[in-house]
Amino acid sequence: MRDIVQIGMGKTAQRAHHLDDVAIVPSRRTRDVDEVSTAWQIDAFRFELPFVAQPSDATMSPTTVIEVGRLGGLGVLNAEGLWARYEDPTSVYEQIVTREEGVTAHLQQVYAEPVKPELIARRIKEIRDAGVTTAVRISPQHTLDLAPTVLAAGVDLLVIQGTIVSAEHVSTVDVPLNLKEFIADLDVPVIVGGAADYKTALHLMRTGAAGVIVGTGADWCSTSDEVLGIRVPMATAISDAAEARRDYLDETGGRYVHVLANGDIGTSGDIAKAIACGADAVMLGEPLRVAAGSPAQGVWWDTVASHPKLPRGAVGDAPDDYPFGTLAEVLTGPADSPSGRMNLFGALKRVMAKTGYRDLKEFQKVELVVDR
Repeated sequence: MRDIVQIGMGKTAQRAHHLDDVAIVPSRRTRDVDEVSTAWQIDAFRFELPFVAQPSDATMSPTTVIEVGRLGGLGVLNAEGLWARYEDPTSVYEQIVTREEGVTAHLQQVYAEPVKPELIARRIKEIRDAGVTTAVRISPQHTLDLAPTVLAAGVDLLVIQGTIVSAEHVSTVDVPLNLKEFIADLDVPVIVGGAADYKTALHLMRTGAAGVIVGTGADWCSTSDEVLGIRVPMATAISDAAEARRDYLDETGGRYVHVLANGDIGTSGDIAKAIACGADAVMLGEPLRVAAGSPAQGVWWDTVASHPKLPRGAVGDAPDDYPFGTLAEVLTGPADSPSGRMNLFGALKRVMAKTGYRDLKEFQKVELVVDR
């Protein structure tokens, strides 16, 4: 039963929980860590890590997208980002990284450069030629314009991502994107989001999407709460989306839609708790910035930080001890720090072993407690 709180005489609200509010409870059984699998498969594509890279220019270039793929995750390039606007964005990165004042205004300026379809096609070819699963992100607002270029270039997976995405966008000015009709006409699987509640997640599943992103991608640099008043308690949001997944599975007689958690995930413990709440995989952005070779050299910003009218994220400085290690060490270790910021998925395997579960679907059944 929902925990409903009365705010005042005219308004009630559901009490919800963040990942920090919950903890994993070990059971009577443990398992050898070498017998644990973190493999994850969406449609025909299998990955050794339940991990999708958040398509931020701060961490994802064609080179790092390829490296993520080789390490067992799914790298995603932003088809509306710097690599689709500039032939060689190296100098643009340098300006962002070294700028001390007016960083947000400068981001808006560099992202005002038009997206060039020929560059999108070139970047996709580069990733495809490396032999990894190819995925790019486009925003709902530009899907109809950019999708033909993206699809013609030969992507394996299409990610349609905004802060909040609905299956029913109402507009009296523009022709709205009908996700159900759009996805039905495609030969490639689509991941779409973000969603923040059961109803939205279920509606997005009914569009035919292969995966639904849950959350707004919020991290310590996000200002969506301050600007929009939107804050998504991820433990509850993931659990609600997992319930929508179960109901949709029954509704369709067996069609499984993957839930991807995106937001407030900064450590290996957060990853474990997100999957324990029901996520099939996690989207990571800010945690990857500490890896050597990050295109922004440890500086971080999300895609909404450069919005031309209403930016909703600050630009985070690089940590003093950047880099923490290679991307491989960040993802799969070994770790030389107890911070939970290294060997992210080695830690996931360890907690699965300590709670006795062999694979991710089993681990979703682990017991949780609310302790804050």
